[in-house]
Amino acid sequence: MIKSSQISHTYSTSRLAEFYAISHRGSLECAEKLLTSVHEPYTFIWNIVLRGNLNHKRPFNALHLFDQMLNNSVPPDHFTFTFLLKACTQFSDPENIGKQVHCQIIKHGYERNVYVKTKLIHFYAVCGLVVDAHKVFDESSDLGVVAWNTMLECYADNRDGESLHMLFDRMPIRDVVSWNTMISFYVQVGQVKEAMEMFCRMQVSGEKPNVVTLVSVLSAVSQSGALAQGKWIHYYIKRNGLELDENLGSAMINMYAKCGCLEGAIEAFNETNNRSVDTWNAMISGFSANGQSRKAVELFGEMESAGVKPNAITFSCVLNACSHGGLVEEGTMCFKKMVEVYKVKPNIAHYGCMVDLFSRVGLFKKAREIIKTMPMQPDVVMWRALTSACRIHRNTEMGEQAGLQLMEQAPDDHASYVLLSNIYAIAGKWDRVHKVRKMMWERSVKKPPGSSSIELDGIVHEFVVGDVTHVRKKEIYTMLDEMGERLKLAGYEPDTDEILLDIDEEEVKHTSLAHHSEKLAIAFGFISTNPKTTIRVVKNLRVCNDCHSSMKLLSKIYNRDIIIRDSNRFHHFREGLCSCMDFW
Repeated sequence: MIKSSQISHTYSTSRLAEFYAISHRGSLECAEKLLTSVHEPYTFIWNIVLRGNLNHKRPFNALHLFDQMLNNSVPPDHFTFTFLLKACTQFSDPENIGKQVHCQIIKHGYERNVYVKTKLIHFYAVCGLVVDAHKVFDESSDLGVVAWNTMLECYADNRDGESLHMLFDRMPIRDVVSWNTMISFYVQVGQVKEAMEMFCRMQVSGEKPNVVTLVSVLSAVSQSGALAQGKWIHYYIKRNGLELDENLGSAMINMYAKCGCLEGAIEAFNETNNRSVDTWNAMISGFSANGQSRKAVELFGEMESAGVKPNAITFSCVLNACSHGGLVEEGTMCFKKMVEVYKVKPNIAHYGCMVDLFSRVGLFKKAREIIKTMPMQPDVVMWRALTSACRIHRNTEMGEQAGLQLMEQAPDDHASYVLLSNIYAIAGKWDRVHKVRKMMWERSVKKPPGSSSIELDGIVHEFVVGDVTHVRKKEIYTMLDEMGERLKLAGYEPDTDEILLDIDEEEVKHTSLAHHSEKLAIAFGFISTNPKTTIRVVKNLRVCNDCHSSMKLLSKIYNRDIIIRDSNRFHHFREGLCSCMDFW
């Protein structure tokens, strides 16, 4: 029992209370006993115990202490209210309590205090109360950059791009957080070009990017496939002596992997210090996505040997690698080890990988068994994998069942209709093909226009089907004609079986298979790079069968590695073969 007689000096009391309340080695209970043992505890000690309760995630206790403060006529200060507002954010329903605290702030005359106003803006922003946050912000004229950034983040979190822009342009001073918020917003909404432009503006302004900036920019590069820009960031990190920690290292590995550059991903992996499970997951996923399934499984073994405990994401990556590589035995053993050795409870993604694995190799009985016995309902990803497998193995009966389930669960996704149409087309059931197409039209489901992009010398060139807008269009179409002639000499015949399914009616009227966007991008790559240079293309939709067959031959004819990242996966074409093993 701590007695007041044992502690004679008020300063010592407050410091001891601070140790107990805030230190990891302290005790919140001891701090509260100190508070009650002081004859007339002043505001500072109350604030210390308030803060301690926040650190221990006890918001109710914090509010109760505030009530005791008022009952004991202890005057709160601006620190008291900043702690209280933080406590409010820890409640599941913070709005009503927070507004009561706001009333107390006004009652005690702290509504004009810059720290309290900043915390109020943050509170309302966290609650998603944009109007209230904006009102507090607009009523203030002396706010610092922290308040501006808080309001900026509020607009970003609520996807209010217009207000975000206006506020950013009005900012009297910006720091790295301001720029990071803008870049992160563009990345999250998929506006990659704008994110990169904002990063350039940041550098021109003289603001030095930090790790958060670089992770966001690497994410933007990952989406666009702009490898040269990603390499520049890697060089920037090296030049400035920045450490590839687990976050930056994982982002760098992911960027290289999604740009189809495994050498770069491996280099980043080797450079990363203190590899976490996320670092290993990124590299395993990179191998898997780029068709190196066995290397992914081998790396998983190295991870275990290094004493890094795999998590649920690790097993998703490894099982995905096994499914893409048709490694049935390895996948089955991995699933068993996940459950029995590491006690990781399988989720829908793990079961989906197993369904995909068995379906790819035609073991539909086992795939069906997993679907029937797993403790959850199949999701869209699982039905899509099963439908795709049925298309490859020409299992019309199961393919129709899976396709109908897919359409039911994803009625607004054009790919659902296309896959089911393909199942019917392969079986020659053209009446059902047209029925699906009619259903698609009646539901106003439209396939987005196909587009493909290729980066050269840091500039991303984008093409759509039948594109005639590029400044080098004459050279591109001359190369397309040459490619067509050489393909014919190699025995190529256009695959028109699915022409009504993989391209919509307007495309059929005005273009041909030879003018698909990825072929235009490849042609541009051929005329713009030296022989044997790897061609990297990013497409927004699934590569059609005809383009896939063409790319395999073109890689052999022109002795080029061609890497295409479509909406489903990577395709590494080399010497007439594809890493996907013709399954995508």
